Amino acid sequence: MSAPYHQLTVSPPNLPRRLIRRLAISRPGAWLFSHTLHHIDRLTLRLSGGRTTAAAVLGGLPIITLTTTGAKSGQPRSVPLIAIPDGEHIVLVASNWGGSRHPAWYYNLRAHPEVTVGVDGRTHSYTARQLEGDERERAWQTAVATYAGYPVYVRRAGNRQIPVMLLTPQES
Repeated sequence: MSAPYHQLTVSPPNLPRRLIRRLAISRPGAWLFSHTLHHIDRLTLRLSGGRTTAAAVLGGLPIITLTTTGAKSGQPRSVPLIAIPDGEHIVLVASNWGGSRHPAWYYNLRAHPEVTVGVDGRTHSYTARQLEGDERERAWQTAVATYAGYPVYVRRAGNRQIPVMLLTPQES
């Protein structure tokens, strides 16, 4: 099995993408996107055959579809997320737009670390683990270099430390 890390790219931030990213970082923009973007992304994913999301097109960021097992329900749960390529691994930041609580997908990963990642219409299996210490800090710096909104989300999150997760490809 080949991991999709090589397919994760960060597009150059042209003027429209810079404006979209600025909007997403703002408090009103984060509220708007957190309440609407997942609906738009579901439609875009369906229309594109799982190849792209509205967030990827508008923001030019590397987006995956993460499918987890619900921590309480045991049911499959899928969500588009910014994915930070790190060699054959993928880094995920549980920023939740700077909200006061961790996103649901984080709790799902903690309860069931085996996940499926969709990239460009193809799926791959990974195992997730939470990063700590120097390893977290290195991954955090890579994430911030990819998306400048993360430091703003840290300030907005208050006392909540934003978890950083590492996805490692599973062997075939």
